[in-house]
Amino acid sequence: MTLSEFDRDLIERCLSQAPQAWAEFVDRYIGLVIHTIKHTSKSRSLLVTEQDIEDYTAEVFLQIVNDDAAVLRRFRGNSSLATYLAVIVRRIVVREFVQRQHPRTTETGSSAESEESEGSQVYAFRLSLENPETVEDRQPSADQLLTNQEIVAQLLNVLDGNEREVVRLYHLEGRSYQEISGLIGVPENSIGPTLSRARQRLRHYVDS
Repeated sequence: MTLSEFDRDLIERCLSQAPQAWAEFVDRYIGLVIHTIKHTSKSRSLLVTEQDIEDYTAEVFLQIVNDDAAVLRRFRGNSSLATYLAVIVRRIVVREFVQRQHPRTTETGSSAESEESEGSQVYAFRLSLENPETVEDRQPSADQLLTNQEIVAQLLNVLDGNEREVVRLYHLEGRSYQEISGLIGVPENSIGPTLSRARQRLRHYVDS
């Protein structure tokens, strides 16, 4: 699905700070944000309260408007705005879950449910490697869904040294560029290019 003219106009009005534009943006997409937060927390077996959902929702919109709405400025219109935002929201909330060390549910399901949960986490990791502007808003099909965390380790083993560590810190621990730079002793401006190279390798490996 391509970007609608309505959303194209809405983005332009938000970026130009037109009156009521951001309020309209929030009204239009708050349902999507809340749904994505709930779905992401469920797939990771995390216990979230209504207050947690409110907090994560506020954080999502805050990050969307940060840096002069950089998230919207990066959007090239290659998909629907809803598709793009769904991927962005998943990335933000996964990082927030990690940084806040959000508790897991105490309920224990069947082994099949446990395996599905692990597979969902691995699929989310794969999804985070994709370009958020071209990825479709979809749930994993049976052949797309990886079944256990060992495959994540296998994917990381494809990478060398710093690439592996940068991907692990960024995608699995939710670290910022600044934090990664301090932890592994590389220039902050090298993190982005390193991630790009690593994503290309991983996508090639997964698709081969």
